[in-house]
Amino acid sequence: MLKALPGFREMALEILDSLVALRHDLHAHPELAFQEHRTAGRILERLGAVPNLKVRGGVGGTGVVAVLNDGRDGPCLALRADMDALPIQEAVDRPYASTVSGVMHACGHDGHVACLVGAAMLLSKCAADVPGRVKFIFQPAEEDGGGASRMIEQGALDNPKVDAIWGLHGWTELPLGFVGVAPGPVMAGTRSFDMTFRGKGGHAAYPHKGSDVIVAASRFVTDLQALRTRRVDPVEPAVVSICQVQAGRTYNVLPEVCHVKGTIRALNTATLDSLWDQVRYLAQTIATSLDAEVSSELADAYPPVVNHAGCTALVEAVGRSLLGDSQVVRTPPTMGGEDFAYYGQRIPAAFYRLGLRPTGCVSIPPIHNPCYDFNDDAIPYGVAMHCGLAVRFLDDPPAILCG
Repeated sequence: MLKALPGFREMALEILDSLVALRHDLHAHPELAFQEHRTAGRILERLGAVPNLKVRGGVGGTGVVAVLNDGRDGPCLALRADMDALPIQEAVDRPYASTVSGVMHACGHDGHVACLVGAAMLLSKCAADVPGRVKFIFQPAEEDGGGASRMIEQGALDNPKVDAIWGLHGWTELPLGFVGVAPGPVMAGTRSFDMTFRGKGGHAAYPHKGSDVIVAASRFVTDLQALRTRRVDPVEPAVVSICQVQAGRTYNVLPEVCHVKGTIRALNTATLDSLWDQVRYLAQTIATSLDAEVSSELADAYPPVVNHAGCTALVEAVGRSLLGDSQVVRTPPTMGGEDFAYYGQRIPAAFYRLGLRPTGCVSIPPIHNPCYDFNDDAIPYGVAMHCGLAVRFLDDPPAILCG
């Protein structure tokens, strides 16, 4: 049994070249949600060479699950990394830039994979002293499609049953070597929707003979903002955004259809559900007043990420031990969504942020930006945090789960 945390960051530095090479390879060959076949293959290749691991692929479509000390009794924790890329054209000509037109790792999932592969490599070396089991979850489709939910449905948290789970995300607003975390709601639940207005089109010179769906959609977009300011408690975090309006093809024809895409976000599920009801009611009211029809459909619906108090406290304790007291900070919630939330609905969980911003830099390109890149220097910190959480949790699970 490991009574104290070994020098995991120093150990990670010894394998850093290998992990950086893996990240760069994944960055050069990004894959969208549920298409991560090559990515999964590279992970399986790496983990297949690691002793003391039981590895299987094809979980949740393209996901990979590996278990350390599978045949041993005792508690089990999980560590999770996401694998998918985004439909964004990379804007920087790096040596390892994306070779796939219109697709890039703009959220750092290539770095997340590298950190988790490194943790599997290091924990395998001390497997005999790890008093329990560690499950490494490489998940598809975080950005689109709810891959976490599909992996759970296909047993990622079972056989062996997982007692608690942790995940990290590279964070450009935090300095390198820092970790940010907080208990309670830390990321928003989301409802991304498609709204379709339909009416009677016609000649632009005679609008009175038809029903103008563009006017209906325009009113909807404008009036929607009043929901946030007049229908939600002012102290309750919430966001309503319209991100696409599409209709018509020419200058003098009123179209029959107008498509609107948007998202609503909140840290409270009740607020989120109430907003979605009001969005649909507003659209229907406006459509009816302008002699049009409207239909709505949810593209996705992620719950909020809510950190378990004990799991959060463990992140803070491990971070202070490995990085230093001043390197662990409480970070405020964000309105971004994360399907890590599905794990937290089933078992105690904590999602924390790993600093990426180099010392001396005021800012670096943020996630979901065509110039973004995961900072390779952050990989040893991510590996160390994964390993430290595993060792500390397995040493005394009840103390964490009852925290």
